[in-house]
Amino acid sequence: MESREGNRVQYSGAMVIAKALGRNRGWRPIVAAREPNARYDVVVIGGGAHGLAVAHYLAARHGITNVAVLEAGWIGSGNTARNTAIVRSDYLLDASFRLKHFALGLWEGLAQELNFNVMYSPRGYVDLAHSDGELEHMTLRANAMVLRGAEAKVLDRAALQARVPCLELDAPSRYPISGALVQEKGGVVRHDAVAWGFARQASRQGVDIFQNCPVEGFEIAAGRLQAVLTPKGRIACGQAVISVAGQSAVLAGHAGFELPLTPVNVQACVTEPVKPVLDCVINYNAGLSYVSQTDKGEFVLGGATDGYGSQARRGSFARLEDVLARAAQMFPFLSRLRLMRHWSGTADMTMDGNAIIGETPVAGLMINAGWGYAGFKATPAVGWTLAERLATGKSPDLLLPFALERFATGALIDDAGIGPYPWLH
Repeated sequence: MESREGNRVQYSGAMVIAKALGRNRGWRPIVAAREPNARYDVVVIGGGAHGLAVAHYLAARHGITNVAVLEAGWIGSGNTARNTAIVRSDYLLDASFRLKHFALGLWEGLAQELNFNVMYSPRGYVDLAHSDGELEHMTLRANAMVLRGAEAKVLDRAALQARVPCLELDAPSRYPISGALVQEKGGVVRHDAVAWGFARQASRQGVDIFQNCPVEGFEIAAGRLQAVLTPKGRIACGQAVISVAGQSAVLAGHAGFELPLTPVNVQACVTEPVKPVLDCVINYNAGLSYVSQTDKGEFVLGGATDGYGSQARRGSFARLEDVLARAAQMFPFLSRLRLMRHWSGTADMTMDGNAIIGETPVAGLMINAGWGYAGFKATPAVGWTLAERLATGKSPDLLLPFALERFATGALIDDAGIGPYPWLH
């Protein structure tokens, strides 16, 4: 059995140099290998960024360390590893803005808190408008953001060209660009570093993390959760939270209830590396195509969902063609680059395009699902608030609008304003 002592090492520049001079020998595993206890206070189902953040904040903020994280694959192998790593809080509706903006504030100090470089890069998020009406809406959104304490500004075409010199504004196009909304504190964070940073810190604080340990069912008596069932045996628990992205409906089915969501594919791809030319994240709204350049020079491109239910984790060439066509309209030079990698993740999309966080019909079992393609940016806020709910029994105000019951009461959070169907969002 691997001792936890190896996880208590504090990373530093001097330590990295010493290990390098020693031919990189002596590194200990980030996550200790253990056998599960018979019972835990809290079981977190899902070892992605959200689940690991919950475990970290349970230990760090509330002193609850009798916690197990159960991951069906390996740490961060699901949607955490299959997104485009964008963080921002430029939302109009209050519920979405407050949670994402709280997360954006946490991202700034997360590397210091975790003693792990998560590579937060506030390079700016530029959201393009394709008509005067859309630019007016962005002005409304920017004003609302500023009134609630965020920074945001609206750029006309001249200011936009100065902010993003390589953006093509003058060529004839089907969707001309009228201006943009810019949030300079938006940007990107290294997604695998986030997962392993939270995992390492949680493990150091006494949390048990088990990889290759899928949950196969639940033991429920008189409407209350008693235990989770795994290949490693029955694990009793006081509370549990389901945080498994595209598998949310499957786990909910095991617990005997349904969720108002549909799993859909979201695709992304990356080009060969070239010299730096783009210093921000830029989003083309007419059909959706977003582009950023990594520190290595690769261009990361993503877009809208495939629009149909699937858990295949492979996307359609039609959607990929849409993304590339719009990216090439913004930056014609991209058409000369080769694609190196292409991937797809399975995202849960709800009827209003927003997350479900909180209680379920099973007492003691919480749910964190339905994030679509907006989950990564909210990671630290979800961990912070869900940990508070599990530790205190009271839902923080930030979580109340995202309760499952909103689909019964009609209090939906439709940021896009396009209707109650998952494929519209």
